[in-house]
Amino acid sequence: MKIKIGLLYGGKSAEHKVSMQTALAVTKAINYDKFEIHPIYITEEGEWVKGPQLSAPAENVEVLEYTSSTQALPTPEFNPTVFKAEEGKLDVIFPLLHGPNGEDGTVQGMLELLNLPYVGNGVLASAAGMDKVIMKNIFAQAGLSQVDYVSFVRSEWEKDQEMAYSQVEKDLGYPCFVKPANLGSSVGISKCSNHEELQVAFKEAFQFDRKIIVEQGVTAREVEIGVLGNDEAECSVPGEIVPKTDFYDYKAKYEDGNTGLIIPAEITEEQYKELKELAKKAYKALDCSGLVRADFFLTADGEFLINEVNTMPGFTPFSMFPLLWKHTGLEYPQLIERLVGLAIERHQEKQKIKYTF
Repeated sequence: MKIKIGLLYGGKSAEHKVSMQTALAVTKAINYDKFEIHPIYITEEGEWVKGPQLSAPAENVEVLEYTSSTQALPTPEFNPTVFKAEEGKLDVIFPLLHGPNGEDGTVQGMLELLNLPYVGNGVLASAAGMDKVIMKNIFAQAGLSQVDYVSFVRSEWEKDQEMAYSQVEKDLGYPCFVKPANLGSSVGISKCSNHEELQVAFKEAFQFDRKIIVEQGVTAREVEIGVLGNDEAECSVPGEIVPKTDFYDYKAKYEDGNTGLIIPAEITEEQYKELKELAKKAYKALDCSGLVRADFFLTADGEFLINEVNTMPGFTPFSMFPLLWKHTGLEYPQLIERLVGLAIERHQEKQKIKYTF
């Protein structure tokens, strides 16, 4: 019997296009002899549309952009029990969603209520991993070294903008990075070297979130590592990002390819051992499951500073996470199978919990 997988992708998020590329890549790599693929597209307006079963890879993202003329499930009338109805029951949901309304625990919470197995992190890890401020607070509690940071919500900034700028200049100085707290793919991020750039960066970041984070700039190498597993996690080989621009922004990631990737990263065995331990410590601190990509800075004096973890990293064959596992010996189709297996394993473990006395 084939495992019926619901591919959930798109989403009402600034990272909609990234999700579409991820979904396309998965349809091209997944083993159709083992899995039945049922696409579930979320439009940029938040409409849920269930497409016809795929029996072969999609040719392009346009093929996966269904409209309400195909088995539509508009959000106001959406009945999630359709996922469990006998005629269309799905065994596992594979959320390929990036950013808010998908990677932040919202969809994961719905799937928990439906008691459906799903790939990736649970509600807590997804929500905490999406919010950079909460994530960094948890890392600080766990004793993980990181750069200094401050955060602001829009309402307090609007009351006294100059006080916010003064706090950044006093606590962090320049250069610094301004980011929306709840967004990935480097959307809305700015590097600031002076007061004027800081003002522009705040306005830019607040377009994408009600809360922003400002981090102290650091001169360091950017080293990343993949983590797989549930209670027992394992790590990939390390990789290094070498931006050819000033920093690794959205354009460098997805548009002009103006970035070099070094896999494996040129670090010592001792550094690799330390990196794995730190990644696992971060994984455990957030109670992660399934997968993350853990991103670190490696300073000139050899200190690792955790930057963030991405609970649903870019997942095309050319993204860092799959490439890290490919160089570790796990090819893209096998990586997908492994993640589906981890989803089923975690779901079975949860069924052991007693809910009555």
